[in-house]
Amino acid sequence: MERNTLLIVDDIDINREMLKFIFEEQFEILEAEDGDMAIQIIEEKSEQLALMFLDVIMPGKSGLDVLEYMVEKNYMEYIPVIIITGEASVDTELKAYEYGASDIVYKPFTPKVVMRRAMNIIELFSHRIDIEKKLEKRTRQLRESREKLKKNNDFLVNALSSVVEFRSLESGEHIQRVKYYTGVLLKYLVRFYPEYELSEEDVELIVNASALHDLGKIAIPDSILLKPGKLTNEEYEEIKKHTVYGCELLENFKQEEDDFYRYCYDICRFHHERYDGKGYPDKLSGDEIPIWAQVVSIADVYDALVSKRVYKAPYAVTEAARMIFDGECGTFSPQILDCFGLAKEEFFHATETRLSFADVESVN
Repeated sequence: MERNTLLIVDDIDINREMLKFIFEEQFEILEAEDGDMAIQIIEEKSEQLALMFLDVIMPGKSGLDVLEYMVEKNYMEYIPVIIITGEASVDTELKAYEYGASDIVYKPFTPKVVMRRAMNIIELFSHRIDIEKKLEKRTRQLRESREKLKKNNDFLVNALSSVVEFRSLESGEHIQRVKYYTGVLLKYLVRFYPEYELSEEDVELIVNASALHDLGKIAIPDSILLKPGKLTNEEYEEIKKHTVYGCELLENFKQEEDDFYRYCYDICRFHHERYDGKGYPDKLSGDEIPIWAQVVSIADVYDALVSKRVYKAPYAVTEAARMIFDGECGTFSPQILDCFGLAKEEFFHATETRLSFADVESVN
């Protein structure tokens, strides 16, 4: 709705008539002779008001009372107010400006000056409101675009991870288990190690990205990937390349260089790196390994230990935890081991109830 109406609030008839005479050719004019009437008009016509002239001293509610009401109801955000007064103290002027009045003019006023100042204020407010609307629209578009991208990412993750599961003949729940364990570990990492500065959005992206940790297994030959016995040194070296193959596949699917892609890439490439530098493929050590890759690494190791595979039976959960703490599956950072210690009961419960093939009776 177009804002083409001025509200003139003054208990003196001649003052209202003078302002009406100045603006009646450009605007529809509404008049109020006291604060109560002004508030009633504001409530009924707020979407039409382009500007309000407001006297300070009136019977009943004063001009400052009207301003206070407008602030409480957020009308000051889009209705500019010019205070009109015969005389005003410094305190009154300061209070009016604190409430958000745009200007103060003193009686008697010069018509051309009042016209120019009023038009400038209306133009400024109109421009500001237009900018805010455009910003709101752009924000909405960005939010919708991000939600669409998230759906696309989720679809891509689910599709690619399903292919990995099908190729490796592992349980279809493997990816869901790793995602669950990753989420639990991140909960403790965020709580007790705020220096990593992981937001809720980061956690969600990392959990989703963890589903692609073994993406590169798609490129491993069946004769190696599905071999039930011990791998030769050459076969093991080929298996290790799945970390690199996964990153090469991600490059083909990359839409843009965003946080989600970075998490996917780092997790694919670095989830077999170890804190002491004895992992692969790049032999990173310590904090050279991205923390999200470290989290997925220990989640993947735990799941591998407690899950049934073609080449081994599952370990009991307590034995799996002992092996991790004792460094039998590679070394992990103190922070990650601390988070694993805090999370292990949740891991055990999930393993025993719904996320694993572990032998429940063997668990103490």
